[in-house]
Amino acid sequence: MEEGKDPIGVNRGGSVRVLPHRLLQLLLFFLVLCFTFSIVSIYMIRYFGTNRVVTPFMPTLLPCNIESLSLEQWIKPPSNLMHKMSDEELLWRASLTPRVKEYPFERVPKVAFMFLTKGPLPLAPLWERFFKGHEGRYSIYIHSLPSFEADFPRESVFHKRQIPSKVSEWGRMSMCDAEKRLLANAMLDISNERFVLLSESCIPLYNFTTIYNYTMGSKYSFMGAFDDPGPYGRGRYNDNMFPEVNITDWRKGSQWFEVNRNLALYIVQDTKFYPKFSEFCKPACYVDEHYFPTMLTIQAANLLANRSLTWVDWSRGGAHPATFGRSDITVDFFKRIYEGQSCSYNDESASVCFLFARKFSPSTLEPLFLVAPKFLGF
Repeated sequence: MEEGKDPIGVNRGGSVRVLPHRLLQLLLFFLVLCFTFSIVSIYMIRYFGTNRVVTPFMPTLLPCNIESLSLEQWIKPPSNLMHKMSDEELLWRASLTPRVKEYPFERVPKVAFMFLTKGPLPLAPLWERFFKGHEGRYSIYIHSLPSFEADFPRESVFHKRQIPSKVSEWGRMSMCDAEKRLLANAMLDISNERFVLLSESCIPLYNFTTIYNYTMGSKYSFMGAFDDPGPYGRGRYNDNMFPEVNITDWRKGSQWFEVNRNLALYIVQDTKFYPKFSEFCKPACYVDEHYFPTMLTIQAANLLANRSLTWVDWSRGGAHPATFGRSDITVDFFKRIYEGQSCSYNDESASVCFLFARKFSPSTLEPLFLVAPKFLGF
């Protein structure tokens, strides 16, 4: 051993180094704790089993975008009429109909008032008064020129009731397209049961309750469909329409109709007669006077009352009925409309034959407001 070096384990005072007493106590405690934990773990595994000690993790996979389907989603009418469907898509959608006749919910049937107009509704205030207090029993649809933007106030019954529209020309197939477009949009509301076609110059001749009960209570739909043997009837028939349309089935009627939901379905789903009328009924064949009356006569003649509910005055002559101005709105004028009516309603004689009248110019609004409580009933 070399001089100047201390032997290992011996301090300079000549004594051996040892671990502190407190550190030994901690080490001993830790060993006892580990031993105890091991004994307890072995005991628990033997007593409970491994499956009870450790609960296996079973992941639950949930699909994204869960959609809760309910009946309300199918029966609730569209909140926004300005959809992006094409005409083809719209007519297909409107032709879907339940096969079960009984409804599994409380359905209040409504009358769909369909306004076919170029632009504004100058008689809208009169109609506002007519509809007031009858919410839930009617719906409104407006087909105008695409360029027209209505500015009805939020509280108006006409607010946001425009549907996607296209240009329509009198006497052309585009006019029937507009009418089918109105019907198809109205049929998206499953509560609509009766469908009335009106113009901006139409007025109601009775209060809402009378008109509602009259249409809902009828077992027929109101569309003129008569056989006119003259040049303005059968004279417009084209032999190229055979065999889909025979000249013996050729009918003529007023453009302004009222139909129930079943006949509206015939109209919107038609693809058989449409091509024939579109190709072979052009001026001087006015398709809006012949297409629907002829088609429905072939398919459901027994459901037609063969008359219109809209009164017009042809006494002044010409290609179009008379248009009434402010000076025409008199007591005698309304007596002429109401008195002397005679028709059939549900196969019985009736004196109430017309529920609407046209053509009234914007200047008639003020006098109509004044006489409405006495003559119109509202």
